Amino acid sequence: MSGAERGAAVAEGCGPAVGPLPGSDELLDARERRFDSLFERYVPYLGLVIGTALTPFVIPSPEGFWLVTGPLVLAVGTWSYVFTSRQPARASDPRLGPVYISGLLVLSAVLVYLSPFYGFQALAGYTHSFLYLRGRWRWAGVVATAGLVAYSQLGGGLIAELNPGVIAGWVAITLINGAVAGGFTYFGTLSAQQSHRRRDIIVELNESNRRLSESLEENAALHVQLLAQAREAGVLDERARLAREIHDTIAQGLTGIVTQLEAAGAADDDADLRHRHIDTAGGLARESLTEARRSVDALAPGQLAEAQLPDAIAEMAKKWAETADVELVVDTTGEPRPLLPELEVTLFRVAQEALANVGKHASAARAGLTLSYMDDVVVLDVRDDGRGFSLEAGPRPKPGSGFGLAAMEQRVRRVSGTLAVESAPGEGTALSASVPAIPAEVRV
Repeated sequence: MSGAERGAAVAEGCGPAVGPLPGSDELLDARERRFDSLFERYVPYLGLVIGTALTPFVIPSPEGFWLVTGPLVLAVGTWSYVFTSRQPARASDPRLGPVYISGLLVLSAVLVYLSPFYGFQALAGYTHSFLYLRGRWRWAGVVATAGLVAYSQLGGGLIAELNPGVIAGWVAITLINGAVAGGFTYFGTLSAQQSHRRRDIIVELNESNRRLSESLEENAALHVQLLAQAREAGVLDERARLAREIHDTIAQGLTGIVTQLEAAGAADDDADLRHRHIDTAGGLARESLTEARRSVDALAPGQLAEAQLPDAIAEMAKKWAETADVELVVDTTGEPRPLLPELEVTLFRVAQEALANVGKHASAARAGLTLSYMDDVVVLDVRDDGRGFSLEAGPRPKPGSGFGLAAMEQRVRRVSGTLAVESAPGEGTALSASVPAIPAEVRV
């Protein structure tokens, strides 16, 4: 392979690999783009400089020789300057690219005839054919350049005679030059295009990841805000519900008691009537007490006002185990942290009712309670080795024995949580309640 071809191969990235330059990826990309731009613009002048520098040492070059060669060198330089250095986009025009390559090869052919050292113009012929020609015309430019280089390798205008042997050698060398240099140039150009495409894809991916990260952060903040608003709305709904229940049940019951007692006081002469009014007042008092207990059950337990949720649940569970005669293991995993009050109330009440159901219905010997603090949820698990029940039939607690699984599920759903129960006859029961881990300081 000729020196010109080796130069073209190295220029197109097909030479020995070099290690990465120091600096960031952006700096390396900027250096690569700058080198490509300089090479594309000024490579035509490199062949002219090499040819002009070597010719006087080998080729007889009287004054008349330079009177012809000098203007030609200036013409080739000017031709390349107009198309590739002054306005690089001009040669990229599909209509002007063939004009530029044709003129470059014709002028270079005259120079090679005068001095074979101007064959180094192949640096520009190979590279610019791929840059400024389209489709199959690229290979036409490469083959024409290969023929020009082969002519320079045979001696250019110094060839004594173009006999059939010389012509056959010229064709053979042209084919070899075209295959080797053209192949290297093609794969070098393809590699450069793939490198640019990969960089563009990486930039697009980084931008997409940045936008996605921002969207996820916005969605997470919005989700927390919506949950907080939902919690706040739930508190207001619960307060309104309690107010309605107190007005419709306890207040009316107390009004009835007062009325019956006043009627009993007015019936001094009729003992039977007085006793009937007193008995009615007693019945109303008991009903009001039942309603009061049912309403109070929805309020925050006093244990949470004096201790954190894990400690409050552990203390409640300890007292339950002592009275229920059940071996109980209480555990807390993760890093405990204060939650919104309604979340802590929900977990405490679910734990309280779940243990109550174990004592009333499970006939269990052992039970376990685990409170797990995770990144985005807090999970309460209650397990027992009791008799279990069929989930299709459902548990059948006695009337007034508790608000049951359905009410527990409603309580958990009210705070955007989930409740899951696993049980089968003779295999015990496992209950799991999960609520969002919204810290106590989150407020709308």
